[in-house]
Order: sequence, then C-alpha cells, then structure tokens
Amino acid sequence: MADPTVTSHHGIAPRSEPGATVQLTIDGVGVTAPAGQFLIAAAEDAGVFVPRFCYHPRMKPVGMCRMCLVEVSGPRGATLQPACYVPVAEGMEVVTTSEKVRKAQDGVLEFLLVNHPLDCPVCDKGGECPLQDQTLAYGPGESRFVEEKRHWAKPISLSELVLLDRERCIQCGRCVRFAAEIAGEAQIDFLSRGDAVEVNVFEDHAFSSYFSGNTVQICPVGALTAAPYRFTARPWDLDQVESTCTTCAFGCRVAVQSSANRVTRLLGIDTDPVNQSWLCDKGRFAYEAVNSGDRLTEPLLRRSRDGDLEPATWAEALAEVARRLSAVRDAQGPDAIGVIGGARLSNEDAYAWTKLAKGVLGTDNVDAQLGDGLPAELVLGLPRATVDEACRASCVVTLSGDLREELPVLFLRLRGAADAGQTRLVELCHRSGPLSALTAASVVVRPGELAGAVEALVAGPGAAPATLDAGALGAARAALSAAGEGGEGVVVVLGRPSLAEHETVVANAALALAAALPGARFLPALRRGNVMGALEMGMAPGLLPGRVRLEDGGEALAAAWGAVPAARGRDTAGMLRALAAGEMRALVLVGADVLGDFPDRRLAADALGAAELVVAVDTFLSSSSAHADVVLPAAGPHERSGSTTNVESRVTRLGQKLVAPGQSWPDWMVASELAARLGGDLGATSVGELWDEAERLAPSLAGCTRAVLDSDAGRDGVVVPLRRAGVGLPSLRPSRRIDPIATPGIEAVERQGAPPRAGLAERVGGDEAPGAPAGRTAAPPPASVGLPTGFAGPEVAPASPGSLRLVTARRLYDDGALVEASESLTALAGPAVALLHPDELRRAGVAEGGRLRLRSGRGELLVDAVADPGVPPGVVQVPFNLDGGDGSGASALVDAGAAVTDVTVEAP
Repeated sequence: MADPTVTSHHGIAPRSEPGATVQLTIDGVGVTAPAGQFLIAAAEDAGVFVPRFCYHPRMKPVGMCRMCLVEVSGPRGATLQPACYVPVAEGMEVVTTSEKVRKAQDGVLEFLLVNHPLDCPVCDKGGECPLQDQTLAYGPGESRFVEEKRHWAKPISLSELVLLDRERCIQCGRCVRFAAEIAGEAQIDFLSRGDAVEVNVFEDHAFSSYFSGNTVQICPVGALTAAPYRFTARPWDLDQVESTCTTCAFGCRVAVQSSANRVTRLLGIDTDPVNQSWLCDKGRFAYEAVNSGDRLTEPLLRRSRDGDLEPATWAEALAEVARRLSAVRDAQGPDAIGVIGGARLSNEDAYAWTKLAKGVLGTDNVDAQLGDGLPAELVLGLPRATVDEACRASCVVTLSGDLREELPVLFLRLRGAADAGQTRLVELCHRSGPLSALTAASVVVRPGELAGAVEALVAGPGAAPATLDAGALGAARAALSAAGEGGEGVVVVLGRPSLAEHETVVANAALALAAALPGARFLPALRRGNVMGALEMGMAPGLLPGRVRLEDGGEALAAAWGAVPAARGRDTAGMLRALAAGEMRALVLVGADVLGDFPDRRLAADALGAAELVVAVDTFLSSSSAHADVVLPAAGPHERSGSTTNVESRVTRLGQKLVAPGQSWPDWMVASELAARLGGDLGATSVGELWDEAERLAPSLAGCTRAVLDSDAGRDGVVVPLRRAGVGLPSLRPSRRIDPIATPGIEAVERQGAPPRAGLAERVGGDEAPGAPAGRTAAPPPASVGLPTGFAGPEVAPASPGSLRLVTARRLYDDGALVEASESLTALAGPAVALLHPDELRRAGVAEGGRLRLRSGRGELLVDAVADPGVPPGVVQVPFNLDGGDGSGASALVDAGAAVTDVTVEAP
C-alpha cells in the first residue's frame, strides 16, 4: 500500500523493515543506520553534515540540486552519488570530504551563482540563507563569470501573501513539491525551458492555497518572500520563543519572532507528532492582529444604562463588576449568573475562571463552547486517538466539517497518510470536499439523515435513507470490515458537519458508532483554539476539572475549593434562552462573541438585550462586547505564558514573547482579582501555581507536572491522561529536531538573534527528567466522565414542501476578529455565497451568480447564488460568519432549538 518513494521523518523510506539496521562506513568511521535510511540523514545522525538545497526530510527525494554529491564505493570503484537519493546498504563505504566531492560542490555552487543576484544586503533571506552559508563553506570564493546576469521584473505577486523574485530562484523545486505532494494543490510549478525556466503560477491563476506560507519558509534562498514580513527585520534584529499556535485546536508548534515588542513572523517547528513544521496561512499570518492598533488597552465602563462605554481604571471596573455580580447572586442566586467562553484562554486561565465561576460565584452555568461544538461528556468520554494513531489506522472515518477549512494541518496529516496508502478514508459529509478524491468511500448525507446513514454503515443497508448512494455505502462498509473485528484499527474524526444541525444529531450518531465499533477510537475535530483544554479544566456544565462529573467529584473538590455548585447548569444555548426569558440576569463573556459566533444570532441578540449585566473580557471590542456594561482588556496570543491542549489532549507550552499593550491583563489575573473582590481566593499568584493545583486536583492531569512539560521529553507536548510505565512515571521519549536547512529562519535566529529577555517566559524545571509529582504515592482515580446512553434533543421533522435543508460551516477566513484585525488576511475572507445543486437553482428561477433570498423562521439572507453539482438536491450550503452583502450571515437563518433548519429560496 505504501508509496516506496515517500520519505518519513529523518529520511527513512517506509518500505524498510522496522528496527532493521545496516553497518556502513562514513569518512572512515563505522556507522549503524536504520535500513532504508538515506545517506544524507545517516551522515547527519553520525555528526557529518552533507550540504544540500533540494532535500527536505518531509518530502520525496529528487536529487535535483546535486549539492549533496558524495563518493560511494561500488563495483566500479568510488562514484559520485546524491546522498539524498541513495539509501544506506550493508558494507557501504562513503566519503564526504574527498577532493572529488569538494570539486563537485564547488562547481554546483559556481553554476548556481551564474545568474543569482548579489543582492544579499537587501534580500529578506540575508543572514539566514543556506545559499549564503554554503557558498562561504563550500564555494569557490570567486566567480569566473563576467557575463551579464539574467534579469526579471521583480517582485511579482503570486498572491496577497507571497511574492516571487525569480532571479533568485535556484530551481530546487521545494515549493513545487510541497504544493503537489503535501498540500495536494499543484498551483505553482516550473514554466518554460532551458535558461528561461522559472517557478511561477499558471496564467490568470493565483497561488490561493491555504498553505502558501510554507513555501516561503522552506525556500532555501530569497526567491519566495512573505508580503507581511518583507523588508521588516533581519535575524540579528529578532529574538524568539518556542510556543503553540492557538488559531485553531490542532496545536501547531511555532517559533514566535519579534522585534521592539512587535511580532514580526511565525515559523513552523517540526514537531513530529503534530504539525511536522507545516502551518496554515491563517495561523502563520494572523499575528498581525496581536500588533493591531484596534486592541483594547484599558477597561471600559458604561456608567448609565443608555450611556456609552467610557475609559475607567481597573479598580473602578472590577469594583463595579463585583458589586453587580454580588447583587445578582444575593437577589436571584448563583444560577442567575452565567459564563460563556474560555476556548481562547490558556489551560491555567481556564482553570482560574472555572474556579471563580464554580467555586466562588457558585454557578455551573459555564460553557467554553458557543453552540458550535459537541456535548462535553461525549468529547471527553469517547476513547481518544492521537493524530499519529489516526494516520496509521487501517480506516479513518471523518464525521466532521471540511477539515481543510477548520483544522487545516490535520487535513494535511490525513491527506498525506491516505496519499501514501497508510490508511483508508471513509467520509460522511454534507458535500464532497478536498479529501474526497483520496477516500475509499465518500458518503454524502443530507441534514437530518445522519442517524440512518450511520445505522446503514454499521448494521447494513436495510434502514438506509433513499437519498444515500448505495455504491458509496457498500465501499464504506468494505473499508470498515477490512480494518478489523469490532472496529479495531478504526479512528473516527468527529466534529460538527453543520452548525444548522443540532449537536445532539451528531452526538447520537457518534454514540451509535461507538456502540457498533467498540474497538474504535475518536479524534475530536473541534476548531476553537483551546477548547479541549477548557473542557479539561471544567468549563462545561456538569463537569469539574479532570473529566470528573459534578455529581461524582463535587465533594472532593469542595474540600479544596470551599464550595462547588449543587446542580448541573446550562450550556450556551440554555443560558441565552434563560437570559432572553428573564430567568438569568448576568452574563460574563470570556473571549466570546456570541453575536458573531453563536449559530442563532437572533437568540444571542435577544439574550444580550435582556441581560441586566454583561461583562466582556476580550482583546478587541467585538459586536458582543460593544453591548457590555463593563469591558476588561485581556492579554492575547504571544503575550502570556502557560499551556494549551490540542484535539488529541496533547498539552504543550505557550511561550510569552510580548508585553500586553496598555493596561491589558492576563485572564487568570482578572479572575483572581475579581475573586478577591467577591470574597473568595483563587489561592495562586502565578501561572505556575495554577498549573500545580490543577495537576494535583484534576485526575486527567496527574503526573503532568511543570517539570515534565519543561523537560526535553515534553518538548513536543504530553498527551493526557499519561499512559504510565509505572506509577507516576510517564513513558515519554525525548524529541528530535530535523536538519536546520529544512527551516532555516529558526536556526539563524537561535544562532545570531538577540537573547530572550528574562522574565517573559515562565519555565520551571529546565531539563529535569520526568518524574512522579512530589508526595504522590498512588495512581489517581481514572479520568473518564463515562458515556451517556443518548442525548435528548429535538426530533428531525420532515422537510417542508418547497424548502431546502440548510448547511452552514466555518471557512478558514471569515469575518471574525482575528482575520479582520490582520491586514494581510482581511481581503481573503470574501463574501458569502449560497451553493445549490443546478436543478435547485433552476427551480428558484435564479441565474448563476444572481442574487437570491433565503428565508427561515428566524430571518432572511440575501446572497449570491453559485451552482455546485457536489451539493445534493434539497440542500443549500452557506458559509458561517461571512457577510452575504446585506450585513448579515447564515446565523440570521439558524434556529438553535431545531434539529435542522429549513429555508425557502426565491429571487429577491
């Protein structure tokens, strides 16, 4: 099944026998290397660096640049062979420093420099350029060429994010290979022939890939540059910290680089279990929002009901919040107060806010999800798979939205595994997507028919809805059967396919899969940055930190916190309904924009309008926080230390790079000060103390100490609960970094950049070996909330005559605060369009590209129409959180209380 030319980590082809080794000699020294490993990687492991340009350990070898030529002894004597293309063999003798090798390297560099401009002082790659470094180390020292160099118009824009200087290109093919092999979008390629050959996009086509920034990072010269970074800084101007991207929940590891307290760029770090050095463009370039001049920098207070928000001191703002929350609690009880949000926070921030809400205020109305996720008991109770396990699974079932839009680097990982034949994909979706071409079966399911589709998939075709493709269902069942008995070898990627379909529809389908496939494991595909960490810390109704039910662990936690809620509270939809009905009085929004992000905008607007008190803790003045009575400015990404948790429950460190602007505070500090004014005490004075307490009290975090996270073994993160090799001892392996030329910008700043400023990044434990937490002598209770037998929700009603079922899901670029505040990304959002089957468009009497009106029981939306045969008849698909041109989006149509949302379509 596996493609023998695909390179795995450290340059080992997957065709080799696992664990097999060979003996060879490199520069006269005996070396043991894994069988199948390429010479270039084996030499590097032995401490011998072989120069290279085209080689990248995450892509197939091509041997294009010939910079890695070494002498390899064979039947005809020693011959020059490319080290990046030749696998090791038993008894092989390799020489990397002979005169013949030096002459070859000298000649390669001389030819590369024939037309390469000598513009290093103005080139963005200057100071971190492999061509610069290797010319100095291996080149001739002077040129024999006096002819005029080739000239091109420069730079040309390949997209809003990537610029091309063609005269600098050395034709290594890294960008071309990444686009075709990794991203699966061959939008950039070699054009022309001979000395006119160039890398470029096709005429009238932009480089529109969501992953275009990766080509800039891996370019070994300054041919491809990022528009936001161009002419901004040099490596010696920068300092950097290692951190985690929280733009989505995948948790890509990044190097955050800055100068003068402004982020200048993010580069992907090669973390083998997670992102393998790749980033999506939103994660790479959304740092511009951190530098935005529109950030909240001081508290705002509405001094009268009809007044405007005015600047205030922290003392005034906190006192007002504490006074009014106390008044509501005293008059109506803690159940009249709710907290929405938390997925934007770090783990420590989330723990602080959970303790404030449930331990100090006494309310269980807490929800980190904004009606766009899945029940917390389901997410935390299903047996969890890691990303690596998904990529090695015999069969992966995707029951989620478009992963390229919602979790782009998870899409890359799964796409790569399927393309290499390492797994079979089965897709349950509302519309064919970018993974469909690689699937064993793509089953297109109309909204409301998911239960029948799952039953037909696991039990047989008898109950299958008539709208399902019988051939696709049969192929899907065959792929599941081939995986193993009882679902062994099956991983289900579980998300929310449509925000217009009630969460219980998906949740009950997931329970049906879990019951029919007891050996299957699940990988959540929830998109919000730290939603998994927030749920782990108890930011959900009925849960406490560590995956403990309120009824199971309340007494134990009350002893530590002083009190916990007496009964289960409401989720986000329940809180908004209660506010609108007058059953709740106060709402705290923690990095949450319910007007922009909750699927039912009408319900959110009614709730905010009816609330007596709205407090917003945020980085920007969003549409929701503009309605608040008190707004508290919070530190944003790269301005706080702590940790975050990704979709596989991998805990990784957040590195603080900047000081938050103005008077912005970290979220945990806001919670701590507010708790003190409410008569409570969070009992912590630092992020580290909060983590220590969470690790001590939360069963799922037991053993994941700061020493473990800060050790070399924890550098790639720690999956919790720890899989133990003995009591308290996590079975972790030290991480390993790939060659620096794969990601040259990171190594260059480490080598010559400014030293990190002391005190910004909290790091405790140094390189201590992982060990048991102090004083713990026995394993903690099991960390599992258990699975319910089902989730009560609205029934799917038959479709109304003449109506269409609405599908709405997230796009990578939307009208959210992060994109709107990032100048380079704003233009990429675009307007919302309605996708319909061509037959439905004809029935509505609307021409392709014409305007149409969508109506539901909640509202209406004017939007442009696009015919798409991939959308099944009876369905209309509209992206969520994008303006259709009339100031509203799909949230104007969605009814959060219905199983599905039906709309009518008509010409305006």
